[in-house]
Amino acid sequence: MILNHKMIWNEAKDYLFIALGLAIYTVAFTVFLMPYQIVAGGVTGLSAIIYYATGFHLENTYIIINGVLLLVALKILGVKFLMKTIFAIFTLYFMLMFAQEIIPKQPNGLPFKLMGEGQDFMSMIIGCVLTGLALATVFMNNGSTGGTDVIAASVNKFHPNVSLGNVLIAADFCIIGSCMFFPQFGTYLERAHKVMFGFCVMAMENYTLDYIMNARRQSVQFMIFSQKWQEIANAIGTEMNHGVTILDGHGWYTGKKSKVLCILAKKNESVYMFRLIKMIDPQAFVSQSSVIGVYGEGFDEMRVKIKADKKKDEDSIRNQQPT
Repeated sequence: MILNHKMIWNEAKDYLFIALGLAIYTVAFTVFLMPYQIVAGGVTGLSAIIYYATGFHLENTYIIINGVLLLVALKILGVKFLMKTIFAIFTLYFMLMFAQEIIPKQPNGLPFKLMGEGQDFMSMIIGCVLTGLALATVFMNNGSTGGTDVIAASVNKFHPNVSLGNVLIAADFCIIGSCMFFPQFGTYLERAHKVMFGFCVMAMENYTLDYIMNARRQSVQFMIFSQKWQEIANAIGTEMNHGVTILDGHGWYTGKKSKVLCILAKKNESVYMFRLIKMIDPQAFVSQSSVIGVYGEGFDEMRVKIKADKKKDEDSIRNQQPT
């Protein structure tokens, strides 16, 4: 019963934070990007390009394209995989529609320029930081905004060697580059200017997204040298629920044998770790270093594909080993 309540709460929390992330994305897109006709990647970016060129409502294009992609992807990826994506698509649709209704308009029908005239670049920076933050919030809570994410997941299912990132980048390049084919954006030079702005949006948004995602997942390694190693190990194991590896050390100068504690932890646990060590042994010698990646229980999953024939060979070798 307790486990069921916890699972329900975790699911509800995911949907709540996905909605929060989409609200931030809506504000960033309609207040900072749309007023200056700044283009972006993804289905939202494509919808904006069509809106700038034809006046067809952005949210309508967004829901039509995503509806077609969902129909195709439902058979490939399944309903369970797409539940949060469907929720995100419809939530963002209504948020975009509502935001455009309440925000004051310019004479050309676009939302008013909050940053003022000639502030395209500054507005782009603020907008990209906010959209990157919004997407990170959605992704960290097991969500997706649909669109090109659905295309990438579908391609990756049939071609595991093609990474999701490569598909997304290729799709965004095509969407942003499509500005060159709309005469409504002016001369070729003006269209090229819009395309370059779009590439800046893509780069800055992805940088912000990666920075937030990696900052949350970044891990560190502690090497602790102390005469009170047993007490420190017990405290870390019980207070922080962390595994501790004990290594045998030998001092070159003193010639004495000692124990070295090796711990892998999340970076945001560092302060608590230092406080715990200092309370037990203020004279402890501690080394902290960043690690590129930690995979396994309690950390990230190893996201690699194992070929079927190779997996069979490994299983047969494992079965032949004596128990």
